[in-house]
Amino acid sequence: MSVFDSPNFDDHESVHFFTDPDSGMNAIIAIHNTNRGPGAGGTRFWTYETSQQALDDALNLSRAMSYKNAMADIPFGGGKAVIMRPGGEYDRRALFTAYGKAIESLGGIYCTAEDVGVSTADMEVVRQQTRFVGGLDSGEAASGDPSPVTAEGVFRGLHVAAERVFKQNDLKGLRVAVQGLGHVGYSLCQKLSAAGAKLFVADINEEIVALAEQELGAHIVDPGMIHAQDVDVFAPCALGGAINPKTIEQIQAKIVGGAANNQLSHPDMGNVLKGKDILYCPDYVINGGGIINVAAELSGTYKSDWVDNKLDGLAQTLNEIFSLSALENKPTNEIADRLALKRIHAAA
Repeated sequence: MSVFDSPNFDDHESVHFFTDPDSGMNAIIAIHNTNRGPGAGGTRFWTYETSQQALDDALNLSRAMSYKNAMADIPFGGGKAVIMRPGGEYDRRALFTAYGKAIESLGGIYCTAEDVGVSTADMEVVRQQTRFVGGLDSGEAASGDPSPVTAEGVFRGLHVAAERVFKQNDLKGLRVAVQGLGHVGYSLCQKLSAAGAKLFVADINEEIVALAEQELGAHIVDPGMIHAQDVDVFAPCALGGAINPKTIEQIQAKIVGGAANNQLSHPDMGNVLKGKDILYCPDYVINGGGIINVAAELSGTYKSDWVDNKLDGLAQTLNEIFSLSALENKPTNEIADRLALKRIHAAA
C-alpha cells in the first residue's frame, strides 16, 4: 500500500523515509500541516511488525499533533516520527545519532522530543546532530522530561470534567482507573493520590504496579479489565485505541480522560460514549501539556509562567468543548476537531 492509499493519509504535506544500514535505523517522519509553524511532535521508538504499521502510526499521530498544537495555542504545526526498533542487538547511540542527522537534513520543518520508548538521554544524542529538539536535560532552556507537565495538564482537565459531571471542584473520593503507568501515567497517579482519589491501576510492568500499590495505596487490576472497573473516571495512559467496540460496552466510568494519544479506535466511538452519557475529554486537548513544555524549550528561553498559563488555557478550552457539546448535542471529539480545524485554517 502506498502513502496515498493509507486510510490515515490526510493530505499530509510531506512524508520522509530514512534508513541507515550501519546502525539499523529505519525512521519515518510525517509532516501533516505547517500553517501554524514547523511540524512538532515526539519520536516514538517501537516494535512494528511491518513498515506499513509504522507508516500508519506516523500518519495518524502527526495529524493528531496538528490538532493538539492548535488547541494548545502554540506556534507549531503537526509532525510525528516513528523509529522501527531493530530486531536483535543494536547500538542505541549510533541509531539515535543517525536519527539526529535525519532531522537536521529536513532544515527545520520538523522539531522533536520524547515519545513512547525514547528517553531524555536519547534526545541528548539527537541534539549533538541537530538543534531542532526539545525535552532535554541540559542547555539554557532545558526542562527535562515533559511527562510530568503532560500529567499536570491531564490532572487539571479531570478537575474540569469532575466539576461538570459530579458538581465538585476537586477529585477527592473519586475512583480513578489508570491504564498504563509509564512516566506520564505514574506522575498522574501521584497527583491523583495527593488529591484524595482512590486509584485502580494496570500495566504489563509488574514492578511499577507494585510500586503504585506500595507508595500510593493503588489497587492492582488485570490489564485486560482495567477499562471495565466500577469507577468514576477511566484514564487511558498507554497506547492508542483503548476505546474500541469491545471495551466501550464494558466501561462503567462517567468520565474518560487520560494521556494516551488516539484513544478512540474510530471517531464513531465518541458518539457511543455520548449515548452512554460518558463525558469524553478529547485526548489531544487534555494531553497537550508535554508539547507546551517542549514549545517553551524550543523558544530558547524557557518560562514556567508561560507554560502554566498555557495549561490553564487547555483547561478552559476543554470546558468550552464540554459546553458546546451540551448545547449542540454533539460528541466532544467532533466539537474538538471542528475547533482545531478552525484554528489551523485561520493560520493558513
